Amino acid sequence: MIKKTILLDLDGVLNKYDGNYFQDEIAPIREGAVEFLIKLSKNFKIILFTTRDLSMVNKWVVENSLLKYFEKITNIKEPAHLIVDDRCVRFNGDYNQTLNDISNFNVWYKD
Repeated sequence: MIKKTILLDLDGVLNKYDGNYFQDEIAPIREGAVEFLIKLSKNFKIILFTTRDLSMVNKWVVENSLLKYFEKITNIKEPAHLIVDDRCVRFNGDYNQTLNDISNFNVWYKD
């Protein structure tokens, strides 16, 4: 079976990021993240995507025993079946609806 690729964001998805960005610190891992990765990795190839310093992210991944779940860690948007991110709007073919979705967007941890 060829696994499709999932591009998975770090901040706000795998960690307890709450919108307060600190360049030299990555928030602790979220409860349930490991179980999520275990289930996701059974059917998908996972690429961790982040704009953070990759050496710092690699260290965080290793410290949290997550390395085995990722095909790679990158700051480049690579081809993928899906992107999982806390800051995104799904384009459904309707520009007006997309503009509305952008105007009313709020990350899940600020609801």
